[in-house]
Amino acid sequence: MGDMATREGYGKALVEFGADSRIVVMDADLSGSTKTGDFRKVYPDRFFDMGIAEGNMVATAAGIATCGKIVFCSSFAMFASERACEQVRNSVCYTNLDVKICATHAGLTVGEDGATHQCLEDMAIMRSIPNIRVVCPADCASTRLAIKAAIDNHGPFYIRLGRSKVPAIYGDDTEFVLGRANQLRDGKDLTIIACGIMVSAALKACDILSGKGISARVLDMHTIKPLDKDAVARAAAQTGLIVTAEEHSVNGGLGGAVCEAVCESSSPCRVIRAGVNDRFGKSGTPDALLNEYGLTAEALADRCEKELNASR
Repeated sequence: MGDMATREGYGKALVEFGADSRIVVMDADLSGSTKTGDFRKVYPDRFFDMGIAEGNMVATAAGIATCGKIVFCSSFAMFASERACEQVRNSVCYTNLDVKICATHAGLTVGEDGATHQCLEDMAIMRSIPNIRVVCPADCASTRLAIKAAIDNHGPFYIRLGRSKVPAIYGDDTEFVLGRANQLRDGKDLTIIACGIMVSAALKACDILSGKGISARVLDMHTIKPLDKDAVARAAAQTGLIVTAEEHSVNGGLGGAVCEAVCESSSPCRVIRAGVNDRFGKSGTPDALLNEYGLTAEALADRCEKELNASR
């Protein structure tokens, strides 16, 4: 597909799978940005713009889901996960309804919109709620497969999508299994476990480290919940050092989930969390912000090398 934002992959997937009459799509006055407008053009009778009222949107989605529909709700991550959190918890997850929260514009790469719109806590919030699956795909091909998995598996989903273009990692023959990490590179010295936009950064960091004689395993942990604990345990036992990478707070997201899994494994090891370290975002271009918060491939490689040397 080439470089494309995961939100664009979402819009295309809704159209592709939209012939299924069970699918209903809802938005909160952001259909141009979330790309649900693609679905509206083809299936207008099953699209509802609920206005700037995310809580109402999710509560209404729960009601529609009781009628046997599969409902996709979209807004920016800040509003889908935090403004509508009570409805996600009580109306959707408590009753285990077939509602998929597909949140776009997550993380620092919202850019110039600044701290109020840069949601860095959403995965931590969502994965703490029972019954919901949390998925953060790395590119458009894996976004398509995440949407297909959400359709095929009953119950609540939170799918985290971005605003900015990301490199294509996967092809049409990609295997995507909920709750199972994709190993993209093998290595013996350390493991980088990444999700979302940080998967491509992890691959580049792996190349940088290889040039320095360091062998890094790379896992795309696209499913944050349920986490692939077996892949984490193998990484801990076989490489002895894990570095997580996420465009999210280091508190409670991918890094937190991996730490929990490592503590419960039979071969615990050091885990270093690369992400936003208990800070709000700020206004700037996506590239400038990733550099500011140490979320570039170069910064990740430097962090890996430093921590590996410290552990030897």
